[in-house]
Formats: sequence, structure tokens, C-alpha cells
Amino acid sequence: MTMNRRDALKSVVLMMGGTMVGATAILTGCTPEHQIEGLDFKPEDIAFLDEIGDTIIPATDTPGAKATGIGSFIVMMVKDCYDAEQQKTFVDGLNMINKEFKAETGKAFVEASAEERTAYLNKMYETAKASGERKPEVIYMLKDLTVLGYFTSEIGATQALNFVEVPGRYDPCIPYNPGDKAYAL
Repeated sequence: MTMNRRDALKSVVLMMGGTMVGATAILTGCTPEHQIEGLDFKPEDIAFLDEIGDTIIPATDTPGAKATGIGSFIVMMVKDCYDAEQQKTFVDGLNMINKEFKAETGKAFVEASAEERTAYLNKMYETAKASGERKPEVIYMLKDLTVLGYFTSEIGATQALNFVEVPGRYDPCIPYNPGDKAYAL
């Protein structure tokens, strides 16, 4: 029995993270046929996504998601890889976050402190997890796209991970010490 590369990648994605929202879109290699025509994101939408990304992966001793231009990456993935239903779910979810956050805190998400944003997104994620459903699905989309965009960016691969540009020989047993960075592939 042989397995092609795409099937192998799908298997790895399922083993490593389960059901990543964008995994199917990424691994199909083609733009979905049915998408929202004229879907457009304004600069303030990209700034909003940058702030969400930076809340998910904040700057520590390495740059955060915002430094990678995560908002632009997310917009590109949503526009190029998601079908119309996923795009609508994403846009509706962003509007919901904007509206609910402002109602809860009295200020816009981008004007809030990192602690307020983190608390809101954590509550949203925990509520979705506790319900046993993937609702609101946007929190999973945002998390998946932020992690994907960050660790495939130059900053994520070279500063947050242990990057070896040209791997040498195969070494099946390398020493690991707590706190060591994972290797970028």
C-alpha cells in the first residue's frame, strides 16, 4: 500500500492537532469554488486581527504575532483558502467579538489592555470548549491561523523555534533539556 504526500500530510495534521479549521483548505492546494465576492478587509480590520494575534501569541523574549504581520496573513488565508460559508462564519465572528467586547468593557478591543483582551478571548475559548461544540467557531479559526502564521513566518521559525537552515545528518536521539526550543522544519 502506498500513500501520497497529501494523504501523509493530512494524517500528520490529524495526529498533531486534530481538526484544524484551515487544514482542509490548506491541504487541498486550490482556491475553493464558492467564496464571498468582493470580500474586503480594511486597514482597521487588519489592525484588529494583529491585536487578536498578539493577544494569542504575545511578545515575550521573542517577538509576538503582531511583529509577523499576522493580520495580513489571516486576511490572505481567509480570502484565498476559505469557502463562502467559512468566510461568513469568520466575518460574523469578528463582528461579534467587536460588538460583545465593547458591550462588556465599554471600549474597543484594540484600545483595551492586554489583560482585558486575554481574559475575554480565554473566556470565549473556555465557553466554546465547555459546550462541547465548536461555537463560536471563529475563536478556533483565529487560534489556528495565528499559530500557523506565526510559526511559518521568518520570525516564528528562526526566533521562537530552533531553526537549522540546512539540516545535517540524521540524529534520532538529541538531548532535550526543559525550556529548549522545538525545531523548525
